[in-house]
Amino acid sequence: MSVTPQISNTNLLEEEKGYKIMGMSLPVFGLATAIILIAVYLGKLPKGLTGAIPLMMAMGAILNEIGNRTPIIKDYFGGGPIVIIFGSAALFTYGIIPEYAKEIAVTFTKAGGFLNFYIAALITGSILGMNRKLLIKASMRYLPAILGGVVAALGLVGIVGALIGYGFKEAVLYIGVPIMGGGMGAGAVPLSEMFGEFFNADVGKMLSVMIPALAMGNALAIVAAGVLDKIGKKNASLTGNGKLMRIKSDDFVSEEVEHKVSFELMGMGMLVATTFYILGSILNKFIPIHSYALMIISVAVVKAMGLMPRKYEVGAFQFFRFIMITLTPALLVGIGVAYTDLAAVISAFTVQYVILVAVTIAGAIIGSGLVGHFMGFYPIESAITAGLCMANMGGTGDVAVLSASHRMELMPFAQISSRLGGAFIIILASSLLKIFM
Repeated sequence: MSVTPQISNTNLLEEEKGYKIMGMSLPVFGLATAIILIAVYLGKLPKGLTGAIPLMMAMGAILNEIGNRTPIIKDYFGGGPIVIIFGSAALFTYGIIPEYAKEIAVTFTKAGGFLNFYIAALITGSILGMNRKLLIKASMRYLPAILGGVVAALGLVGIVGALIGYGFKEAVLYIGVPIMGGGMGAGAVPLSEMFGEFFNADVGKMLSVMIPALAMGNALAIVAAGVLDKIGKKNASLTGNGKLMRIKSDDFVSEEVEHKVSFELMGMGMLVATTFYILGSILNKFIPIHSYALMIISVAVVKAMGLMPRKYEVGAFQFFRFIMITLTPALLVGIGVAYTDLAAVISAFTVQYVILVAVTIAGAIIGSGLVGHFMGFYPIESAITAGLCMANMGGTGDVAVLSASHRMELMPFAQISSRLGGAFIIILASSLLKIFM
């Protein structure tokens, strides 16, 4: 009896177990990174997409790991995203990475359209990926709670800003709006682009003022979530212990159907996302609202009216997920290199600044809690989802806030806040710019 020998598919670079970065085994990732860095320091990094993407992906992955594993930073300051932005800014600012490599990354992020491409995928896919009934019903009952938090947060920070000498307009636009704006990719980045275009000002300096607000706001939102949980334990009438509605309702039951990941669908989704971006630019020629806001309105109308066949919505959502999972660290490197002025960031941390961030978080809690109560929600659950999940840093912030408050079952509502709430802030900011002109 002969026995056929089994051929092993394992080798030194492919291991099922062990430490991984970007899903890659450490030897594979290390080899790829070494090749990229050798090219960088030999002056042989290609220009454009083929040089910028590998450099930014490798840097983003390493800094993301550091941020997500560093105590305090990972728990209260957003973890990886914050370290990527400031770490990459420092690496290029202090000459650790050669100047020519910085120019490649900056050109790709700005002139190369990487930033706009990412935003188009994020906004289109996140809205089209939502359940249509959930979207419509949320706008009737849940969105007023979000609006209450936004109005209270912006109103309070503006008033306090005027009283302490920071300025009403400055406090609202540069602290309140970014904190309530849905995080980095869907909030501060498009907002800084809008403000820069409107005021004909340097986008980098504006973003450098907004980023500390995001980090500090995210930290305070997580701490506040824990405090609200403790308040709920002492005042049972204020909380549903993880249930949002005081009266049982099917209004927020999601009916999403899982779809197998398809490369063809993702290709469709890329065309859909970029087409909506172009549509926003066309509408901007006739309507005096920023193209990002017009893109959001267009996508929301198409989704709410059920005008797009489901497969294209699925494609847009799958493309958005692919871009978000694989390229977010790379984009954050681009933000750190192209838009982050470290000197401006350091100068932003003042006593006034800390007070205004805290006031914004307090306003979000009070406004969303009160309005949520009148909409039939438990105040604490409403304050956490419609308030703090607006004020944190998007998806990672949602997980941190809900974990701190021991209410992970509220994730669907947190996602509505992060997706629709962030989109609403961009639209609102476009209107506020006209008012404050």
